[in-house]
Amino acid sequence: MTQEDDSLPISGLQHLAFCPRQWALIHLEQAWAENRLTAEGRLLHERADLPGQSRRHDLRTVRGLQLENRRLRLTGRADIVEFRPGPFPVEYKRGKRKPNDCDLVQLCAQALCLEEMLDTPVPSGAIFYGEPRRRIDVSFTPELRARTEQLAAEMHRLYSARITPAAQAGPHCRNCSLVDVCLPSATQSFAVAQHWSAAQLRALQAVE
Repeated sequence: MTQEDDSLPISGLQHLAFCPRQWALIHLEQAWAENRLTAEGRLLHERADLPGQSRRHDLRTVRGLQLENRRLRLTGRADIVEFRPGPFPVEYKRGKRKPNDCDLVQLCAQALCLEEMLDTPVPSGAIFYGEPRRRIDVSFTPELRARTEQLAAEMHRLYSARITPAAQAGPHCRNCSLVDVCLPSATQSFAVAQHWSAAQLRALQAVE
């Protein structure tokens, strides 16, 4: 298998950072279900990343730019990259800013791709949120870069091992379109029971 064939989608990093089980259901088990939120997000991206480019004064805007990073084995497409003249990636999201870093990681991965492809620094980018319809500037700090690279390595590890993590039920499950596929309460309870049984077996073996 070549390095290009072994690449995984940048969008998977966002799924993995949001919920490892969601990532596995989508990218390993090919499960998908759409709800209002995912449909709105899909339509937003279809408009935002339609391939093409435009220029206004000194700002060149490229939409739907194909990305790759061979070192991290990532591939994907940027919604928008503004050249000011340096590259400045912009990711579009339909909803509000999330309490975790899943969107930041996705954007940072785009920057890492651009840096490798264009051999130029990409210090910052932005995320446009549909609520409240404004951009949030993002600096690609050493900590965010390290987090992105760590998640990329973890994603490849899980993919190679074909591991679907157990559910971690929480508030984030409410708006997930895969909640009826995942069954977080049931699968989490089953995983806890498995862990307890394994611990009891180890304890008995230690006594013997």
